[in-house]
Amino acid sequence: MNILQTILIRIAYAIILLLAVLVLNFSLMHLAPGDVADTISQSMGGADQEILDEIRRDYGLDKPFYIQLGTYIGKVLQFDLGHSFFYNESVTELIMQRLPATLLLVITAQILALFIGVVLGVISARRPNGIVSHFVTFLALFGYSAPVFWTGILLLIGFSLQIQWFPVAGMRDVTISGGFFVHFIDVVRHMVLPVITLSSIFLALYSRLARATMMEVLGSDYVRTAKAKGLTQREVVYKHALKNSLSPVITLAGLQFSAVISGAVLVETVFSWPGLGTLAFQSIIARDTPTILGILFFSALVVIVGNLLTDLALRLVDPRVGGKG
Repeated sequence: MNILQTILIRIAYAIILLLAVLVLNFSLMHLAPGDVADTISQSMGGADQEILDEIRRDYGLDKPFYIQLGTYIGKVLQFDLGHSFFYNESVTELIMQRLPATLLLVITAQILALFIGVVLGVISARRPNGIVSHFVTFLALFGYSAPVFWTGILLLIGFSLQIQWFPVAGMRDVTISGGFFVHFIDVVRHMVLPVITLSSIFLALYSRLARATMMEVLGSDYVRTAKAKGLTQREVVYKHALKNSLSPVITLAGLQFSAVISGAVLVETVFSWPGLGTLAFQSIIARDTPTILGILFFSALVVIVGNLLTDLALRLVDPRVGGKG
């Protein structure tokens, strides 16, 4: 099966899965107690039954469930995720406004965790009983067991409140004036603590997995053959073993992308980062159903696309993957 056929099949599966996600999310929100009319009336300080009925007619809540579901799916197929009654804006516009901040945080954290994790894993695999190897083991235990919000709060207390090296919250300082470079440095300073917090748990996973797979590859027959031919340890590790040991790490990175998105909700809340995580948290507090559904759908779309890109990356790293069809 060639790569084009694989992409087409994956896209077909993705469409079916997205429809299933739409139905499931909408059904769960429909089963939840209360509705949009109740929430709007509470924000107004109360309303009588006549006003509640009018609100339900305006939002189509007086119609049967299957009609509401069909209407919602039809709007989503037209790239319309609804209208937020809390923010009084289009949900699609809200997501697009917050998306760059979340992507900046998530992608930076993933790249940092992958790069440092693979480097630490390779170094520790070359010397299994060395200091770096023991450090990787400790890092994996600490990073995997520590909740991201707890790590974020500790970093805030230590480096923002006590030492005051980094800002406490937000993405930029609105009081700063200057050119592009000044604002770039300001955003980087705001990013440091959230990125370290978000990447901590994934750095532990990637470093531990890279260490295990590298040790397994270094014990394989072709590596012993390469050593017998007189290749140096560096050539054996970086030209032969590393490429084959990356496949499991790339697979895990793709599968963990959904966890990165969910972790971003907690991290963005702790650091008041103006991304989708903060938007989701505020929408849940306000019971803004259209926004919650839009964020859930968009998150599912990101995860599915991430898994597809992971499969393609695996094919590029190791052509043997999916070689038979």
